Amino acid sequence: MTKRIQHWFTLLVSVLMLSFTLSAFASETADNNTTSERLGESAVEGELTGFAGADYWRAVRDGQEGYTTSKSAEHGILISSSGQAWSILKEKWISPLGALAILGCIGLVILAYFTIGPLRLSKQRTGRKIKRWSLIDRTLHWSMAFTFLSLALTGLTLVYGKHLIKPIIPRDIWAMLIYGAKQYHNYVSPLFAVLLFTVMIKWWRKSLFTKVDINWFKKMGGMAGKHKGSHPSADFSNGGEKALFWLLIFGGVFIVFSGFILDFPIFGQTRLDMKLSNLVHILASLMLICGFVFHIYVGLVGIEASLEGMVTGEVDETWAKEHHDIWYEKVKDLPENQPKSESSSTLDDK
Repeated sequence: MTKRIQHWFTLLVSVLMLSFTLSAFASETADNNTTSERLGESAVEGELTGFAGADYWRAVRDGQEGYTTSKSAEHGILISSSGQAWSILKEKWISPLGALAILGCIGLVILAYFTIGPLRLSKQRTGRKIKRWSLIDRTLHWSMAFTFLSLALTGLTLVYGKHLIKPIIPRDIWAMLIYGAKQYHNYVSPLFAVLLFTVMIKWWRKSLFTKVDINWFKKMGGMAGKHKGSHPSADFSNGGEKALFWLLIFGGVFIVFSGFILDFPIFGQTRLDMKLSNLVHILASLMLICGFVFHIYVGLVGIEASLEGMVTGEVDETWAKEHHDIWYEKVKDLPENQPKSESSSTLDDK
């Protein structure tokens, strides 16, 4: 066990060191590019100043409105002075802190695995299967999972790709990659919106909080601390699953509406509307990504046999008793949950 921990710790340190090296290299390259861009901008500004006059551009930068025949929103503002503040907030604060939050969540689940360990079943499996998820439920879950993860990946590429990917691959490949990520993100995002509202309609009743959930949270789901292995009572969904559900719904709503504003800037949105929508979109997305890091951990390795239910639709009787005892008592006598005889099993196989 010690060698295994040392192996994983060495791997984690190596990955972090590699990430730090790539980030440093990317930052240096970005600084050089920024310097070149500023030099180019200075040259352009010099030409424009000479053409239009210093007083004219001073008025433009101060936000003084001009005259135009356009009837669109902000038609009199040539340069939005708040754009620089928005850029600094996004690039210098939100993006780095977002990366730190995601890496921090990944680090926490790795630490939890090696220090606390997975939550195992207290008793042996009985072999009797209890129906938990229908085919429709499982299809909806995996469709949402794939759509969200692919959109998260393309979104992170759009935000962090210029720092981590662009400096180490050829320009042409980078151009195709970032173009493909942008197009995929824009055209698949409406599917996420449809799935989100379908999930809300399908599962909201199972996700309403009750007094039972308070005790579940007090015992941290029986996953850690002095209550580890206690298996607190829960109905069909426990407190953690309900919290994740509502995080998905509320966070997803912010993502969908802010994304709609960004995808379709044809309804009179101002530049300020677009900037605020972009910030809301990034913050809500980062919040959901962090939440699903823990969801993936719990589903894969955090709780023994949790993934089986969403793969096959059935869970072992022992798992149902220990993790969702209230729900188990409600469904254990249903016809579909009765043990099958050998003759019926043989007929089913045929």
